[in-house]
Amino acid sequence: MKNFSQLRKSLKNDFSGLQKIRIALLGDTSTQFLLQALQGTAFDRGFNLQILETGFNDIETQVFNEESDMYKFNPEIVVIFKCSHKLLQQYNRLDSSQHSQLADDELMLIGRLYSQINNNLKAKIIYFNYAEIDDAVFGNYANKVESSFLFQLRKLNYKLMNYAVTKTDLYLLDISNLQNQLGKSSLFHPSTYINAEMVLSIDILPAISSRMLDIIEAIYGKVKKCVILDLDNTLWGGIIGDDGFENIQIGSLGIGKAFTEFQYWLKKLKERGIILAVCSKNYETTAKEPFEKHPEMVLRLDDIAIFIANWENKVDNINQIQRALNIGFDSIVFLDDNVYERNIVRENIPALVVPELPEDPAEYLEYLYTLNLFETVTFSVIDTCRTEKYQIEAKRTETRQSFANEKDFLSSLNMLSVIEPFNKFNIARIAQLSQRSNQFNLRTVRYSESQIEAIAKSGNNFTFSFGLEDKFGDHGLISVIIIKVESETVLFIDSWFMSCRVLKRGMEQFALNTIADFGKKNGFHYLKGQYIATAKNRLVKDHYIHLGFAPIDDYWVLNLNSYQKRECFIKEKRSLYE
Repeated sequence: MKNFSQLRKSLKNDFSGLQKIRIALLGDTSTQFLLQALQGTAFDRGFNLQILETGFNDIETQVFNEESDMYKFNPEIVVIFKCSHKLLQQYNRLDSSQHSQLADDELMLIGRLYSQINNNLKAKIIYFNYAEIDDAVFGNYANKVESSFLFQLRKLNYKLMNYAVTKTDLYLLDISNLQNQLGKSSLFHPSTYINAEMVLSIDILPAISSRMLDIIEAIYGKVKKCVILDLDNTLWGGIIGDDGFENIQIGSLGIGKAFTEFQYWLKKLKERGIILAVCSKNYETTAKEPFEKHPEMVLRLDDIAIFIANWENKVDNINQIQRALNIGFDSIVFLDDNVYERNIVRENIPALVVPELPEDPAEYLEYLYTLNLFETVTFSVIDTCRTEKYQIEAKRTETRQSFANEKDFLSSLNMLSVIEPFNKFNIARIAQLSQRSNQFNLRTVRYSESQIEAIAKSGNNFTFSFGLEDKFGDHGLISVIIIKVESETVLFIDSWFMSCRVLKRGMEQFALNTIADFGKKNGFHYLKGQYIATAKNRLVKDHYIHLGFAPIDDYWVLNLNSYQKRECFIKEKRSLYE
């Protein structure tokens, strides 16, 4: 991680061509150096943050005055930093009878700030939680005295988490956890606070900026989706080909404990929806033995979506895994204990994330914790089934090879689609697909769950979600279209995005047949679409022309009166539009 001086130097770089994001930075303490650290970190992540910094201690004025600079700026993200030291000052000024009410009163103010911003802006909100301060008035007994400051501070952080659970466009930056990891002395310098009204030390700014950009990347769809694992001395201690599976180091004793805890962490990532793949220089049967036979292995073969063990170079094997998963290299993390292999992979696949694992396996987890590689802003039950879906996809790919042509293969799949409008059962998945779909995303508009809910309730929108299943299994909800009424005769395709797992299955044609038929039945004559180019959606650059739309200015238009249904091999299983 770069230090603050290095981040400041990044500000001299050319930011043109980077994705612009407008951010309002509101704080009750000085944030000018945080602003610089954020912009420098953003450059390294491919963003151009255009930040409005208001005067410190000006949060309420900016939020509750609808003529303020913040509303004129119209930010996409509002960052609010209220520090524990100002909260302690507030606590000190209260009568002792009011101390036990501090957390509830502060949470009420946070709710008012959120509601005011949410009602007036289409902005995401990133709110810092509160770093712990122990004023040492009660010592350890503070944990049993509700009116103590430490009790109120911990109560506030707990209540803030519960509140954020109910607000899908409110994200918490866990500065309290950062302080725990790096130490209070890294976060707070008393003399700097007293003399410069600056709570955050220069030393901590790179780490805070990194965590902030983790959240921003996740909001804009840049998330890690897969971990590719080496085996020998990475997943277990020892070399399986030499030692045999009975003698590898794993379990509850000695260094084996480090590998076991590492596997438990990977298992939790898999259950959260991160894909696990194996890339090992080994004989496949030998490499699979521990997964199949070792009683203390935590991970089993059914936890691994793609398993490649051979004597080819790892760069070629990683490329094979990437093609099978159909995700970007920047969505993949590669973990290998071997310095040579890490460097070869970095050199040949620079977009891949390759952490520099410590030499001592006992330190693997603590090091990886600090990197925060798997930030997310969504989670749904569907995530837990992701590995199984990729394993099923491997069976489809294998079956495809037995057919002479694509049409016969698609026909053999017996594909069915459930078509539904947005509803309380699918909103979370739709929001997640919106935030994570990069390649097949015509306009790349990101939606939170609350925004999807508002769209569903709007009388000016028609919403379509498409599921897909076949003889091998159920893909789940994989495609979404949002249509707006532009005029009495025209429907505008506001959003069209789809999971790349189902490319070349004919879902594009099936979805167009569905919305074209809907438009005709409801008296509309034209469908109007738009393609907005990004660095990742070149895949759909010619989407509309392939579907028969004609270019008009910067848009694409389809005449519904002359539209003929396009061939596809997907049948409608059920539709709530009947």
